[in-house]
This record gives sequence, C-alpha cells and structure tokens, in this order.
Amino acid sequence: MTTHVTESELETLLHGALRATGTGESWATESDESWCRVAPPSWTGPAQGWKLHVSATAASAPAVLEKALEVLLRDGAAFKFARSLEQVSALNTRATPRGSSGKFITVYPASDADAARLAQDLHTATRGLAGPRILSDRPYAPNSLVHYRYGAFAARRRLSDEGLMVWYIEDPDGNPVEDKRTGSYAPPSWAVSPFPESVPVAPPRAETERRPVVLGGRFSVREAIRHTNKGGVYRGTDLTTGAPVVIKETRPHVEADASGSDVRDWLRTEARTLEKLKGTGLAPEPLAMFEHGGHLFLAQEEVPGIPLRNWVAEHFRDAGATRYHADALAQAARLVDLVEAAHARGCVLRDFTPANVMVRPDGALRLIDLELAVLEDDAALPSRVGTPGFSAPERLVDAPVSPTGDYYSLGATLCFVLTGKVPNLLQEEPATRPAQERLGAWLGACAGPAGLPDGLRAMILGLMRDEPAERWDPARARDALRESGPPATTPAASARTGGTRAATPTDAGDATAAADAAENEAVVAGIVQHLVDSMTPEDDRRLWPVSTKAGETDACTVQQGAAGVLAVLTRYFELTGDPRLPELISTAGRWIADRTDTRSTRPGLHFGGRGTAWALYDAGRAVDDRALVDHALALALAPQESTPSHDITHGSAGSGLAAVHLWHRTGDPRFAERVVELADRLAAAARRERSGASWPVPAEAVVEEAGKRYLGFAHGTSGIGCFLLEAAAVSKSPDHRELALAAGEHLVTHAVMVDGAAQWPAQETDVPTAPYWCHGSAGIGSFLVRLWRATGDERFGALARAGTRAVVERASRAAVTQCHGLAGNGDYLLDMAEATGDPAYRAMAEDLARLIRSERTHRGSHVVFPNEYGDVSTSWSDGSAGILGFLLRIRHTEPRHWMVQQPV
Repeated sequence: MTTHVTESELETLLHGALRATGTGESWATESDESWCRVAPPSWTGPAQGWKLHVSATAASAPAVLEKALEVLLRDGAAFKFARSLEQVSALNTRATPRGSSGKFITVYPASDADAARLAQDLHTATRGLAGPRILSDRPYAPNSLVHYRYGAFAARRRLSDEGLMVWYIEDPDGNPVEDKRTGSYAPPSWAVSPFPESVPVAPPRAETERRPVVLGGRFSVREAIRHTNKGGVYRGTDLTTGAPVVIKETRPHVEADASGSDVRDWLRTEARTLEKLKGTGLAPEPLAMFEHGGHLFLAQEEVPGIPLRNWVAEHFRDAGATRYHADALAQAARLVDLVEAAHARGCVLRDFTPANVMVRPDGALRLIDLELAVLEDDAALPSRVGTPGFSAPERLVDAPVSPTGDYYSLGATLCFVLTGKVPNLLQEEPATRPAQERLGAWLGACAGPAGLPDGLRAMILGLMRDEPAERWDPARARDALRESGPPATTPAASARTGGTRAATPTDAGDATAAADAAENEAVVAGIVQHLVDSMTPEDDRRLWPVSTKAGETDACTVQQGAAGVLAVLTRYFELTGDPRLPELISTAGRWIADRTDTRSTRPGLHFGGRGTAWALYDAGRAVDDRALVDHALALALAPQESTPSHDITHGSAGSGLAAVHLWHRTGDPRFAERVVELADRLAAAARRERSGASWPVPAEAVVEEAGKRYLGFAHGTSGIGCFLLEAAAVSKSPDHRELALAAGEHLVTHAVMVDGAAQWPAQETDVPTAPYWCHGSAGIGSFLVRLWRATGDERFGALARAGTRAVVERASRAAVTQCHGLAGNGDYLLDMAEATGDPAYRAMAEDLARLIRSERTHRGSHVVFPNEYGDVSTSWSDGSAGILGFLLRIRHTEPRHWMVQQPV
C-alpha cells in the first residue's frame, strides 16, 4: 500500500525504502530544491550512454517511485527523482519544454547491458500506472512509463559557436557533439540501441510528407500551427466538405491533477462551450471530437485572420502610430462587446487574452481556445491555470468562478491593445505598494508615448482593480471609450517636442524634474545595493545571478556574465567614490581573471574575451590594481581563436572596437596594429554593391544563418560600420573610412519610413523590426549619428533623427533592458542629445527612464527589474547592469558603455 505523502515529502519514500533494505548508510543522497540524487557506494559511472526516464503524474508519483525503488535499490543503480509532487506537476504542465517534460525519474546505467535489464525490470514494476509519454525519448514498450535516450550522464558543458553553454557528448573519435534535448527522439547515428524494437519508429519526414495524415477518418492535416507539451494544433481540410479546419490535439496525463483530470478534459470543456456558442458568430463552429493513437482531438472551423496579439504588433508596424491609435480605439470597443456577448450567453471565459482572440480580415473578432471557459451549467475545472499578466490574481489561487475575473482580463487586454504591453510587475517583498498603484504609475509614465488620455487610463485601472467587487463591468468600460476622444498628445508630437513635459521651465516643471531626479537617485541606489549584496565570489560558476531563459553564456563575458556588471559598477565608483566598491571591484576582477585564459581567447565584444579585457582594464585602472591591468592587457593581446564572424557581439568588429578603446587608453602600438588587422579583414569580407557594403553571415559561422545580411548593431552592418569608422581614426586609412561610408549607404537604402519614423528590417529581406539596439533603429541610429558627425552628410543625420521617432513611439511597448528595450533605446537618445545639442532628445530619454523606473520592484533595500522572460537578472544585456548604465547617464551625462570615447 502506498504511503501517504505531502506535496514536499516525496523523498521520505526513499529514506523509508533505504531503512527497509538496511543499506541506508551505504548510499549517497543529495537534494536541492527540485531533485533528489542517489548513488551507490563509490559509484563511478560513464560520462555518457543510454539513460532511462520513468514518467509519472502527481497522482501516480508515489506509487511509481515505490515500485521503481524496489528495482533500483536492489540493482545498485544511480538515479535521481523529482523530490516533490509540486515538482512532478511542474514537469507535466502544458508550458513545460517538450524536451524536458515528464522525466520524473532518471536512471544512469553502468553499461548497455544494465540499461536493457533495468528497463525491462522497471517496465514490469510500473506496468499499469499512469504517466505521460516522454517526447525526447523512445518508450520501452507500448504504453510503458519507461523511456530511453542516448545522452550525457555527467554535467559536461562547452561554449557553442554562438557563445552559449550547451550540454555535449563525444563521438567515437572524441569530438564534442551537442546533446540536444528536443521534443523528438533523435539518437546519434553511432549509438547502437541495446533495447528491443517494440515501438514502431516514425518514418522519415520526407516519406510522411508524401502521404498526407488523415485524422478521424475525415480531416487531412496540412501543416502544424504549433507544438506544445499538451499536444499540437494543426491546419487541415475537412475531406467531406473541402472546408479549412483547425484540429487541436491533447496528450494524456499533461496537467494531470490528483483526481486524474488532464488537458483532455479541458478539450472536452472547449467542445461543450463551442456547442453552446454555435451559430452566434462569437467562436468557431465545432465539427467533431475523436481519439487517435490514444490522443484526443477536436476539429473546428478555421477562423480566417490573425490573433489579436499579432495584430497589435503588425498593425502598429505597418500603419504607424497615428493611424494605429485611432484603429486601436475601435478595436477596444469590439473587445468590450465580445466579452459582454459571451457573458450574456452564460459563458465565463477565464482565459481572455490577446492570444485567444482572432481578428478577421473584416475586423470582426472571434474567441478561440476556449478550453478554460466555464458554462453556467458546467462544473469548473481547476482554477489555478491562467496567463500571467492577463489572468486576475484571484484566478490563480482557486477563487470561485466569477465574471469579474474576465473584467480584469478585459482590462489587461485593452491595456495591451492601447499601449502595446501589459507591464510585468514582479512581486514586491514586502508588498507595501498595491498592484493597482503600481499599474497606475506605469500607465502614467507611458501616457505620453502611448497617446493614452486620462479617461482610458481610468478605464484600464477600473477594470483591473485589485478587489474583484470593485471592478468596472463592460458597460461602464464602453461608456469610457465613448467619452474618450483622440489623444491630446500623440506619440509623433511628443517626439517632435521632446517628450511629455513642456520645454519651457516652469515652477511645476522644476518640481517634476526634482522629483524625477530624486526617484532616479533612489532607484540607482537600490540597484547598486542589489549588485553589491548579490555578488558571490565563493561560487565557482557565477559571480552574479543571471537569467538563462534565453541560453547561458560564459560566466565572464559582457553579455550575460561578470564583465558587464563589473564595468557598470566601475563607472558608478568613478562617479561617486562609493567606499564599498574598491574592494568589491578588485574581488570581482580577480574572480574573472582566475577564469580567463590569456593564451587564447574567443573573439567578439559581448560574447568574447575582448569585452572582458575592456572591463578588467578599466576596473584595474579605477581601483589602482596593477595585477588586474596586467591581466587585462594580456587577455586583450592574446591570440584570438579563429572566427568567421564579422559582427560586434561575436566577431572581428567587436574585437576591433575593444582594441580601439584600449589604444586610446594606453597608446600601445600593438592595439593599433590589431585595429588595422581587423579592419582589413572586414574590408576583404565586405560585399560591395551599388547600394553600399554589407557582410553576409559565413556558413562557417552559423550554418542556419549562412548568407543572411543583418543590418543592426549587434550582428550586422551598423555595428561593423561603427568599428570601421573608429578604425579609420586610428589607421588614417581612407579605405577604412570609405567602407564605413558604404555601410551607411547600405543602411540608407534599406530604411523604411512609416509616418515619419525610420525603421529597418533585421535583415534585408525581412519586414521592419522593433527599434532596439540589437537589430533595429536604436542600434542603427547610434551608428548613423556618429557617421553624420564625422561626415556632415545630412542624410545620415536625418535618418538618425527619424529613428528617434520609432524609439519614442514604441516606448510603452518595450521591455526595460539594454539589448531589446528601453535602456538601450535611452542610450541612443542620449547620444542624439550629445551629438545635436538639442535638449528635446534628453527629455525623451528622461521619459524612457521614467517608464523604466515605473516597472521597478522593491525587495527589501534592493531594486530589481523583470527581463523579457519575467526573471530577475543582473546582466548587461537583459538585467540590472544595463539599466543602471543608462540611469547613470541620465544623472551624470557620462560616455556610453561599450562605445569608443576618443580623447579630447
């Protein structure tokens, strides 16, 4: 009989089993927040091989673990398991990455023979228990909980060519091969399986493409819209009518709860809701529900158009800010009507978001993905599932079903349509500011850039009130929309006049400026306190905590490592003389120095060693640490690993920019030689055309990117052109200067003007992208304004000024970070203020700073910010360091980080 366990005590079953065998003291166990690891005495297993995974649901996990322990402890195998039911549930959610889902127990067999034997024994022991299919593995047998794949046992990682840490295994010749964890079974060609061929292998893709898949005997699958852990969504054709359809798939045991309910029950709920709304025009028409291969499917009418989430981004991009804001008001009225109509038919939506509304070509709206909706006569499924930012707070804590939850979601969706974003407000500790107050501060900060009148701000806040009983209903929201006229200050006008505040000083303006300055100082102090307190020099892997949602880089680099944070703290110390920092800077510098090899270094400024050398040199100079200075110079002059990359972040241009900086700081002729060498390399690699010069991505750099010609600062023409312009000042070579001009010509050719705002595509064949440092207007404008100052060519200056329009118009839509957000955009505006002497650009930058500060979160004496993924990070690219760098420039008018400042 299975022992009763609480949500956090799964590992108590292990200790009970060890006591029962009398061998507890001879086993090594280790636990962290998620996993309990178990190994027999003196276990030294292989570094890689065939490993086993056993799946389970939160309801079946105790029984699965007890059965598996009987096998594993008897056999003496090493293994790990999720140590709590909460962690088991997290492995089985609809949002779990497909390469990680379902892996409750992982077993590390000592040999192929052991793997085959353990798989058989575990399959027999757990037969009949519930658990999901593990998508990255192959099942041992049909309906088995036991799965296998070939992969790494030990935590072996290396840097990929893109500068990201990846797991790896070795081929028979000892060459590293990435150990990819994806949603499909794909063993290396040289790994011979020791398991019986008991589950049919899927045919090659080319073969399946020749034979259309027909589901339910009626629906031909044309293409996949998306694949998630819960199943796929497909476009297809109803063979009985020829009509286009959408087919939704749900897998057994995903999001399973203690009662055994899972996403298949959600799909049944959606089918009932569609039947209820049939013929109303509010939602797709249902066609059929059926099972296929153990999965449940629902076929429904395909609604032509695009999701509202896409409409908001694409219509703003294509129509321009002025037209968009007029159209957005009309769209907001339709959304209010849509929610009210659903409620009138007894349907509470519970997941009303921009992703779950389709915009038809005629502008009409349709509800989609109604799997969480509740009908008046239907029992409610668990309420803790929702969409962060759009679901009412009480929805995520099992509150009773109520239309007021949809009012909150309507408010968040209207906020998204009218401003382009719902702020990601992290939880404060202690929670001294109500969520409504914090949302109000953000709406106030974005009112000017978003062209949001007071009445619409009041409507959003009314719908999203913290107390459900106080929320506005759709009728009141409709009245507010009718009463709201066009914006008093459009974003375009704001860009022309320098922001939302009057340019002429007044007493009120002086008070606002003083309040802004005081708030900025407090936020800067809170960020610095967080960086000081979160440094962990005793940690061998990371000096400061960072987010790895977008991948993990080398721990010492600028992009996501210690060098980026060190550089900003060094600047702060130089500005303030903060007595806490000299020792901290030296400690951080030594931590980095101990982990950087001066015999050879990777190229690039943000992902490579040259940026790290830049940060170490400036830090050593600031605190008079000669050892750091010497290590930085040795690292900067170390042989560079061979690279085909041309760009700033990973390649020759980034290495060259660091060499220019150190040449100006040291006068060492070896740096001038490096500058010339790298500029000549880029000249040889340039593709020259009548439109200018560009640098296609070589196939040797990133195979999937081969031939693409990026335009942005991080990976393309503008960053390379910026280095060449600086290189010309060092080399005095007219060829280098001419090539920088040719890069500028290429950017002029590919500029896209929308309502007076200059935008650019990420690469030549794309549509315009968001105006950020990485790929868009902020980075490209940062080069063009320097090219304008160097040449006096007004075409470059005009495009740089028009680029600020794109930045200001999109301010309310942006994240707060450097690479893809407001901090990098603000640095560009400050560059414009310095280059032109026009105070309007500084006013725009101060508006962006106000927006950034409105998204701050207090954690005691610390101030932190969300990155694009909702994580807290300290890094330069997506965290506090990059934000701090910009906010310091707001106060102190300092040079921009990672841009060359020639001596006066």
